[in-house]
Amino acid sequence: MNLNQATFVTSAPNLSRCPTESIAEVAFAGRSNAGKSSALNRLTGIKGLARTSKTPGRTQLINFFSLDEQHFLVDLPGYGFAKVPLAVKNKWRRLVEEYLRDRDTLRGVIVLVDSRRGLKDMDIDLLDWLAECDLSVCLALTKIDKLKQREIKPAIQALTQTLEAGGPRFGRWSGPILTSAEKGLGRKELTAQIGEWLEAE
Repeated sequence: MNLNQATFVTSAPNLSRCPTESIAEVAFAGRSNAGKSSALNRLTGIKGLARTSKTPGRTQLINFFSLDEQHFLVDLPGYGFAKVPLAVKNKWRRLVEEYLRDRDTLRGVIVLVDSRRGLKDMDIDLLDWLAECDLSVCLALTKIDKLKQREIKPAIQALTQTLEAGGPRFGRWSGPILTSAEKGLGRKELTAQIGEWLEAE
């Protein structure tokens, strides 16, 4: 799977507007400032493929990027820190939940967690929902280059201990993969995970 051939296809406001030609796709989810768009740009090696902003919450629709007209990467609206009305946040939530519950071509979800912040209540809610939808999850700790060396191991332990303590509650998860969009860390591991999901029968 050549991620370097990714191209923007469409922004969908609801499930009915999502591409019908997709046979398999991987979604990226996380808080509004977790770095989803930056991760997508670094992962594909295409600067500006996904729109980035210093203002959290700029991704308000479900954005689809085609790899080969049949396989897609999907950027989901972020949650948590966007300075928008509650009604708008609730609309995003319904949109994402509908996509995760009913999109038959979804093969797995990369959940991005800011390594400096750790898991928050909204991340836990997302993981609960993904487990209810029986979706495979890969955790990615973002902005790992922003941590001091002595802070990295505790960040990993805090995340894994929370998930392991939850047992079956959090379903099928793997990781965490340590990533940095700025340094390119974790690109190989994420590419391998995406390829595994997209190429599975």
